[in-house]
Amino acid sequence: QVQLVESGGGLVQAGGSLRLSCTASGIIFSFNNMGWYRQAPGKQRELVASITTGGRTDYVDSVKGRFTISRDNAKNTVSLQMNSLKPEDTAVYYCNAELGYVHYWGQGTQVTVSS
Repeated sequence: QVQLVESGGGLVQAGGSLRLSCTASGIIFSFNNMGWYRQAPGKQRELVASITTGGRTDYVDSVKGRFTISRDNAKNTVSLQMNSLKPEDTAVYYCNAELGYVHYWGQGTQVTVSS
């Protein structure tokens, strides 16, 4: 019943920017932590950025200083501003939201960074 829908992926040149957004529907309670994962072809899925209900953020080292995660608690949305994109950022990006220890996932949005 809970659905997360990502948008904002696409093709961008190295050094460019994209903003990913994730909107939740079909829920009546607020999420706890929210975050963004990514998975490149043939690679493990990794947690890129997370944000707590109170707004505390964490990032994987490879994106620190370039990506910014934010959330709108009133709308149950989470966004990922990605600047100074590199080809190594190319992956499918997945929105994730936690309710207790239950995780909900978006369908994924492709981000491709050309070199």
